[in-house]
Amino acid sequence: MDAVLAELQRSADPGAAPRGIPDEGLGTIYLGGGTPSLLPPEAIATLLSELIGSADPGPAARGDRIEITLEANPEDVTPDAARAWRAAGVNRVSLGAQSFDDRVLKWMHRSHDAARIGAAVHALRGAGIDNISLDLIFALPEELQRDWERDLDMAVALHPSHLSLYGLTVEPRTPLDRWISRGAVQPPDDTRYADEYLFAHRRLLAVGYQFYEVSNAARDGHRSRHNSAYWSGRPYLGLGPAAHSFDGHARRWNLSAWEAYRRAIAEGRSAVESEEVLTDEQRETERTYLALRTIEGLPLRRPPPPSAALWAARGWVEATNGRLRCTPEGWLRLDSLVRDLTVQGSRL
Repeated sequence: MDAVLAELQRSADPGAAPRGIPDEGLGTIYLGGGTPSLLPPEAIATLLSELIGSADPGPAARGDRIEITLEANPEDVTPDAARAWRAAGVNRVSLGAQSFDDRVLKWMHRSHDAARIGAAVHALRGAGIDNISLDLIFALPEELQRDWERDLDMAVALHPSHLSLYGLTVEPRTPLDRWISRGAVQPPDDTRYADEYLFAHRRLLAVGYQFYEVSNAARDGHRSRHNSAYWSGRPYLGLGPAAHSFDGHARRWNLSAWEAYRRAIAEGRSAVESEEVLTDEQRETERTYLALRTIEGLPLRRPPPPSAALWAARGWVEATNGRLRCTPEGWLRLDSLVRDLTVQGSRL
């Protein structure tokens, strides 16, 4: 906490990179990218107090409270911890449920079981934190015989305000990568990935959730304001090891190793490891990609290019009211669509 707060103070100095709280003010705070629920509650309280005190709320937050999200593992959520988080200002929790199948959780090396997820939700609500998001992973290896429909039903039964669904991906040099290399498990199946993704759309829509982004569904009024800011290209300040920042033109990221980060802060140096200044072409591609991830889609500045018309004929996109939007089937092919539009050099 000392290092993060020192980085915050340094970022407020003129000429520092990244440069403090964005000019438009402070609208959201997100504690995540690791396991902040392991921190002592008093440390979280100190951090939030300093962050909120460092800047006035921006226009998006004036007249409304700042959205303050804490990522948490179910096993870290106790009634005492939840009350302490709420007292510190946390009003939204993203809970890493992943699955309601104990066999699957054990395979993932998770410390919690399915019952613990419900207990965590109950403790959060008892502390006054009603805005709860659940993370679930789909498209798991067939050998696990995971029942995706049951997992969705059990998640819905807890009445979370938000759900984030992520398809399993195989990262290099991970245990899953080694298991697949040895033939112990089969790699994720593209057909099952698509089937489970589209089933989730139908199931959640039927009970009042709307997918407002490719991986995220929410009840009315409960979209993640923080993540929505990323997708709309708003600037943000990241603090801590491996944190990323964006000022609208350049993206910067901090040293990821804790000791290197700590040493840089202690010696009064910048913790930024590197930066990327986006070209006009990169910014246009990113604008296209991020907009098409969302239900609002991409505003069209001219008639859609031929590839968009072809995709519309296949039912993968819709061009209405001057905007190009992906259907759920189109979101499965988002990378290909953006690549087609980029190759054509389209300025939509």
